[in-house]
Amino acid sequence: MTTQTQVMTTQELADKLVSLCREGKFEEATASLYSDDIVSMEAGAPPGGERESKGLAAVKAKGEWWATNHEVHSCTVEGPLVAGSHFACTFKLDVTFKPQSRRFVMEEVAVYKVADGKVVYEEFFYNM
Repeated sequence: MTTQTQVMTTQELADKLVSLCREGKFEEATASLYSDDIVSMEAGAPPGGERESKGLAAVKAKGEWWATNHEVHSCTVEGPLVAGSHFACTFKLDVTFKPQSRRFVMEEVAVYKVADGKVVYEEFFYNM
């Protein structure tokens, strides 16, 4: 007897990602909602890194770098706005960049592409 796994729609996945991010569960969102072949594109390369990350391991490593180097004081997530296999949301983060003890507010738009119930592409737009 075989069972079929229900694939999330773009709306369901978008709602789940936004919900997890609002709870500060970014690592859980990545682990549970992203494809193994995810491509992630930043607005600019992080210190010592690349603008583009390919594969789930690389995206997780980028997230670990972020968590290690930033103290998040607050995070507001708006959205999602869904169109076909894509969705977008906005993030407003009050963070301190630990290596420089520099606190700032960061606003970004995130755009995601979904295939087979997983995020396969994400791109972040923000001012550096």
